[in-house]
Amino acid sequence: MIAKSQKHWIGEVADLLRVGEGFVLSSVDPSSTPGYTNDKAQAAEDLASGAAQLDELQERLYAQSRTGASDASVLLVLQAMDSAGKGGIIRHVVGSVDPQGILLTAFKKPTDEELAHDFLWRVAKRVPEPGFIGVFDRSHYEDVLIGRVRGLASPDEIERRYGAINDFEKRLTDAGTRVVKVMLSISYEEQRSRLMERLDRADKHWKYNPGDVDERAQWPHYMSAYQTVFERTSTEYAPWHVVPADRKWYARLAVQALLLDALEGIDPQWPVATFDVEREKARLAAT
Repeated sequence: MIAKSQKHWIGEVADLLRVGEGFVLSSVDPSSTPGYTNDKAQAAEDLASGAAQLDELQERLYAQSRTGASDASVLLVLQAMDSAGKGGIIRHVVGSVDPQGILLTAFKKPTDEELAHDFLWRVAKRVPEPGFIGVFDRSHYEDVLIGRVRGLASPDEIERRYGAINDFEKRLTDAGTRVVKVMLSISYEEQRSRLMERLDRADKHWKYNPGDVDERAQWPHYMSAYQTVFERTSTEYAPWHVVPADRKWYARLAVQALLLDALEGIDPQWPVATFDVEREKARLAAT
């Protein structure tokens, strides 16, 4: 089954954006639109078409789990540099489905309690139950990105974490969770433009954090850390996908397509009635 929103794509979106052997992050053009053959106006129509299908598939997934017929769930992991568009993905893609079936977690600086445990302790508590789409707005990958760039953990500990992450995600997928890992790739120039817009507009001052400029100064180190993440943790069971994000409309459409692909792979079905439908119609009509 091909999603309506995917009719203007050339090739499978998941394959086009997948991080495979020999992948080099610096070779990705953040302003490109890999595989998509139309423009921004058509993308808006495709996004709306895909939203209807995503909504139905999510409801099927939820309904199927309520009857105990399936343990399947989806986990969307969103990673990016500041201002790359994670919030827009959550609003315009994830936000198109029933919020009752969504578990959203925005991982912030660890609390003292969380620091007293292994770095995956707080993450394991937020994985989606059967029937849910979980969304990590930043994730356990912060512990090998900012942890490495800012020296918050020793090199040996960072090395251990790569393996721990792979083991953790293997357990998730073995239990029935489809893990969709997305890095939104924004250019250095586009980030400056978006951050400047936040300073130019009073209605966006609340989104600006002076620390963003400090992190921006570490850009080459973050790109190197991401490259290592891809090399160490893009696995067959939980591959990474790098989505060019300078064009917000493309990034949203691409992430929607990746979610549709994951849900279509699960192929959730409406639960079959456990009662005599015609008899219940007759009983109800008689009241």
